[in-house]
Amino acid sequence: MYKAFFGFSENPFSLSPNPSFLYRSQQHEEALANLIYGVQSRKGFIALTGEVGTGKTTMLECLRDFLNNQDILYASLFNSRLTVEQFFEMIAYDLELGCNRSSKTEVLFSLNQLLIDRANQGTTTVLIVDEAHHLDWDVLEEIRLLGNLETRRGKLLQIVLSGQPELDHKLDAPEYRQLKQRIVLRCALRPFGEEETTSYIASRLARAGMPEQTVFPVELLGEIHRRSQGIPRLINSICDNLLLTAFALESKTATIAMLDEVTADMRLTELEVPVIRPGGEDGQPGLRLPTPRI
Repeated sequence: MYKAFFGFSENPFSLSPNPSFLYRSQQHEEALANLIYGVQSRKGFIALTGEVGTGKTTMLECLRDFLNNQDILYASLFNSRLTVEQFFEMIAYDLELGCNRSSKTEVLFSLNQLLIDRANQGTTTVLIVDEAHHLDWDVLEEIRLLGNLETRRGKLLQIVLSGQPELDHKLDAPEYRQLKQRIVLRCALRPFGEEETTSYIASRLARAGMPEQTVFPVELLGEIHRRSQGIPRLINSICDNLLLTAFALESKTATIAMLDEVTADMRLTELEVPVIRPGGEDGQPGLRLPTPRI
């Protein structure tokens, strides 16, 4: 609604994970480089973790773009609430395996042959699992076993596990130690600092057609960072609503009053990210402190 008013060619703060809007912060550059390196070097298991809304899905979209450009075959699983049977069936559909897709045994035979054929051709195959923190024990164990498929030249299947910090906590449990030991590359995304938030907003506006951003004054940018806690998804939501509010009021500049209205409507009366107090001298985990009000 506001694109023509502000002169945008497209929505600068869409919540869709669009790689063309990737803000190349140091941590995102490192995460993407690790993902690509892990696949190209046939490292086997790669883990990508981060809080809700920090950009994991965008990283996976960038990885998929790379895989498509390199003609690397991959399967993507977005629904991690799967049984073992459903897990193998979805892999078979994604990789277009010519077998009885409801039979785990046939899927495994067909998958193994596919991986060997591709390895002999000098290429690899990738399995991307999003929301991996939701995976049940038996499915994670099947994924671990798939990671055992290898030749002298490296792993036949490169497996990317992406999830919230709960994934790291799950892998720390004794029953997951075999899988944890196989993860050779780890990438972690954190919320932005204030300067990164300012640069992030400017980069998205520039990508949408506003090279020199004039909508958000400096003092407003600091408040956007504080109220979003530097989480990209919340930054997008806040900025999108601010642009809509400014458009409705026929103003080219957003204000603190508009921000108060937007964050109230978004129910951002408390910070989204819990604050964790460091562990005590005994090394035990700290307690969750009450989230301060904005």
